[in-house]
Amino acid sequence: MRTVRLPKKGVLNRPIEPFTMRYSAINLAEYVALRALGCFPAAASVPAGRALARLVGRLVDASNPRRQKRMEENISLAFPDWSPDRVKEVRRQSMEHLMQVVLVDAQIMHRVITEPTWPEHLFLQSAAPLLDRLMRREPMVVLTAHYGNWEMLGFALSALEYPIDAVIARPVGNKLIYDWILRIRQAYGTRIISQAGATPILTSLLEAGGRVGTTADQNAGDQGIFVPFFGRLASSYKAIALMAIRHNVPVVIGCARRCEGELCYELHAQDIIPPEDWADQDDPTYYVTARYTRAIEQMVRIAPEQYLWLHRRWKSRPRFEREGKPMPQKLINKIKSLPWMTDQELELIMERSRPTDEAQSHPPTQN
Repeated sequence: MRTVRLPKKGVLNRPIEPFTMRYSAINLAEYVALRALGCFPAAASVPAGRALARLVGRLVDASNPRRQKRMEENISLAFPDWSPDRVKEVRRQSMEHLMQVVLVDAQIMHRVITEPTWPEHLFLQSAAPLLDRLMRREPMVVLTAHYGNWEMLGFALSALEYPIDAVIARPVGNKLIYDWILRIRQAYGTRIISQAGATPILTSLLEAGGRVGTTADQNAGDQGIFVPFFGRLASSYKAIALMAIRHNVPVVIGCARRCEGELCYELHAQDIIPPEDWADQDDPTYYVTARYTRAIEQMVRIAPEQYLWLHRRWKSRPRFEREGKPMPQKLINKIKSLPWMTDQELELIMERSRPTDEAQSHPPTQN
């Protein structure tokens, strides 16, 4: 098996910032509560554990009206035609799914899914394009989202003996919970690199023919690239595109989607963006960022109840929106140049970015 050596310089599992390294009585209480909640579902049979985890999910969902409101707002932005009842149902299912992933699946997958048993739990048909590249030992950037079981994707590839060489992780503020999550991830051989200061390590890995992975569905702030996501602009990470373009490696977008059965997942490759696809683009960075974001949207639409709707995905707004100005023609041209963009979708994106008064006087065309 090919071995990719990590650079001697640079630190894996870099400490998070000093203020987040401290933990208080609240941090300890959160950690103890989470571990206690996880003991019973993980120790039970898979069906019983998942049933208990769903109950915990309903309790967690009902415990925080502010979180409920945020999730419903996000779901409604993505699916504006849905009824309030359907929005609430997906919100509840999303929290139940999260608890199943955290309290059951992530804790037992390394015990249940082994070399002789993985065919009973992993369905690979729709992952063929990804597996083909992995078998050829090609360097690549692998992206997923907080969808399905994002921990399962890395673990499953390791179980198939095609591991991701390093995963970029964003530390959480509670160090106790962070260390616990880190131990789960490292139990199946995944190397974790903190997001802060990851560039030199990732550069060395890709230059050595390695494979790196990360999630790519969170708000990237005011300095991100604003690309379409569910028919409205969302700030997305440009560093992913820049890294792929600089090293001339493909970007693979995939997931591990939960399916019927005891700890059963479908490994799915939604899209693969090879270097030749961006070579002739006027703005390769915008093209790659928009395309991987589109692939994430396509995955979420298949099973929206398996997406983590907690993230404030549309929180940051482009400067022209903050200043109450129309969308710049340069940005319109970039969006219009995307090969999959239709006139109707472009009009909808522009409509949702117009200042309120102007939007009311220019309703979008309906088919």
